[in-house]
Amino acid sequence: MKEEKFAKFSDQELLDKRKSLKTQLIINAVLIGVLIGISIYGAIKNGFTFFTLFPLIFVFFLIKNKTDSKDLENEINSRGLK
Repeated sequence: MKEEKFAKFSDQELLDKRKSLKTQLIINAVLIGVLIGISIYGAIKNGFTFFTLFPLIFVFFLIKNKTDSKDLENEINSRGLK
């Protein structure tokens, strides 16, 4: 379904979207690192509690959101753009 969304974009819009997604991927990587660090700190300090595992739920959603970038790259490669 998302590939259909990207199929409607022009070539220039796809390349612009790729630039914004690269920035978003960097931000997501930093957030994932911080959330995992918070979970590890909480586990060491207080043991395993709900608040130790709560940040890991957000990590799951950030990783799941990465499929947008894969679909975008597939569309760019299918059009032969670099």
